[in-house]
Amino acid sequence: MPLPFLVNPNAPVPIFRQIADGLRAAIGRGGYASGELLPSVRAIAEDLGVNPNTVHKAIAELEREGLVAAERGRGMVVLSGTRAQARASGDEAVMQHLAEAARLAAAAHMEGERFEQLARRAMRAASTQSPRHLAQESPHEHR
Repeated sequence: MPLPFLVNPNAPVPIFRQIADGLRAAIGRGGYASGELLPSVRAIAEDLGVNPNTVHKAIAELEREGLVAAERGRGMVVLSGTRAQARASGDEAVMQHLAEAARLAAAAHMEGERFEQLARRAMRAASTQSPRHLAQESPHEHR
């Protein structure tokens, strides 16, 4: 089963953070229910084309947050009652990225309306691009 998120190796956000954010968002949406196993580190690494150590670091972050726990012989299990917590953590991660984008827009003296247009365009692009396309696109590329 393909992962419900993508990573962009050209983004300023570290890949492990993108993976943690993606898994956190999937838990928050109910994509991984309480008691359900996350895909293995190896499966995630192969699906995203990243180093397994990067995936392990992302999952360790979710474990520290109390969203998942290791079950001997099974793997990483989503803990019960974590959906709202994951959603709030996901919202906070998005807010941090938006705040950084807003700082860049302010430094460029960009009007709020233009910033909102670009944010909507980015949302559309993120929902339609394949992982390979994201990997090839430069963060400074304009269309």
